[in-house]
Amino acid sequence: MKFLIDQIFLIGIVALSGGALLWPVLTQRGKKVSPNEAVQLINRAKTTILDVRDGKEYADGHLPDAKHIPAGELKQRVSELDKFKNRTIVVVCQKGARAFGAAKILEGAGFDNVVVLEGGQAAWQTAGLPIAK
Repeated sequence: MKFLIDQIFLIGIVALSGGALLWPVLTQRGKKVSPNEAVQLINRAKTTILDVRDGKEYADGHLPDAKHIPAGELKQRVSELDKFKNRTIVVVCQKGARAFGAAKILEGAGFDNVVVLEGGQAAWQTAGLPIAK
């Protein structure tokens, strides 16, 4: 017990840094799909793919038929997607982090069926799935 009291400052730093590492994982709430599940969605239903990466990332390669609206512009340009409200929207970024923020924006704008590609473009390519340039 004396050890814990003597080292309370270090214990606090460890707890704080552990929390900081877990924060991104804990805040990623929403529906996720694996690359294979995304392929099934695309093949079975009316699905729109939304790529929220920046222009250079998109130009380097993207999912076939993906619509491109960078995450920083999505709030101003969400009306461009209104015609897709009755479809499933698969949101894609490079590794998955930006896509969750974009999904929240879409859900706030009234889109009901929004999913995030888990692992993003990187996971899609790792799975050996096709990309367009």
